[in-house]
Amino acid sequence: MNFYNKIKSKFQSKDSKVLLENFISLSSLQVVGMVLPLITLPYVLRVLGFENYGIVVLAASLIAYFQSVTDFSFKITATRDVAVFKSSPKKLNLIYSNVLQVKGLFLMVSLFIISWVVFLYPPFYEEKTIFILTTLMLLGHALFPDWFFQGIEKMKYITFLNITIKLFFTICVFVFIKEKEDYWIYPLLQGAGLIGAGLVGQYMLVKNYNLKFYWLKPKRIKKTITSNFPIFVNQFFPTLYNNTSTFLLGIITGTYWVGIYDAIKRVVDVCVTLLGVVSRVFFPFLNRRKDAFNKYKKLMLIFSSILVFVILIGHQLVFWYLNISYEYAFYVLLILSISILGFVLYDIFGLNYFIIRRQDKLVMKNTITASIIGFILAFPLISYFGIFGAALNLASARWMMGGRMYLKYLKLK
Repeated sequence: MNFYNKIKSKFQSKDSKVLLENFISLSSLQVVGMVLPLITLPYVLRVLGFENYGIVVLAASLIAYFQSVTDFSFKITATRDVAVFKSSPKKLNLIYSNVLQVKGLFLMVSLFIISWVVFLYPPFYEEKTIFILTTLMLLGHALFPDWFFQGIEKMKYITFLNITIKLFFTICVFVFIKEKEDYWIYPLLQGAGLIGAGLVGQYMLVKNYNLKFYWLKPKRIKKTITSNFPIFVNQFFPTLYNNTSTFLLGIITGTYWVGIYDAIKRVVDVCVTLLGVVSRVFFPFLNRRKDAFNKYKKLMLIFSSILVFVILIGHQLVFWYLNISYEYAFYVLLILSISILGFVLYDIFGLNYFIIRRQDKLVMKNTITASIIGFILAFPLISYFGIFGAALNLASARWMMGGRMYLKYLKLK
């Protein structure tokens, strides 16, 4: 009975209730967000085939570079600012206007560069329809104000909007994708759903929170870009190893192997996404309660270890479900599973310890070093080892990033 009362008392404080509500909101979002694509994935792989699915993945991997550019650190910096100034309407209007103008600027630059890349590289130009439709996802991501809802710790709005997108996308996949040549519909549906959610999210900010947009002077925009640059670098550079593994695999070995690699990687991404939920829930809280870091650290280490164990034990069921018959698929899965622990170390000590303590440049230098090494290693690893090289590159880069942050933490302590 004493143990029950102790547990009950833990969830009666205001902070605990907010954390629990946000965790339930985001975890339910991610569970739905992971279950629905896993429902459609076997159908998509069977109808489109690994090769056509690989073309869609390759286009998305190109766009992913620019998604980091248009986000420009705001999932961290804007969330952090909103969490601090959420009781000041004047400050919130300033943050909102800053985010929209900077995102709009980088969105235009990104679309210009993507257009040139697609039209100048013949293999991309042959599939230009897929690449053009995939850019709709970039616009949707730029519009969606998840940074604001996370900052005010109202994750239920993110949950509602994202579940709506996933349901829309899942239903439409079964309705509209009927044959191999329908692979162009896949990015169109993804983009349309994201744009719809982004517009609804913007409407909610104006209607429910009375946010107003003001054109800011170029001097202030320049200051925002300059001050946020270390975090931007910290968010962008991981795409050099994370995304390049998929991107180069498609260019060097062909889209068939990209399809297999992405299908296996999606299983690992389920765990990464769940761990990201816990991180996003705790980030605003740890900004206010830095003394809770040790409990957060233990929670993440235990949770990540359990997830890796579950993936490896259940690999045969997963491969059967996704119709993956590649004989060495387990070894690819094993390497990618090991990368989860490196990701967690970076999340714990980089994002939720050093960045919260405003040591942005320290984390930035670590991210640049690990990402450049991972980017350079991607070429020989994928050239010589193919799909294994892509998995090894991702795992080694994540461990470099997370391990170095852990060593910095130990040195500081």
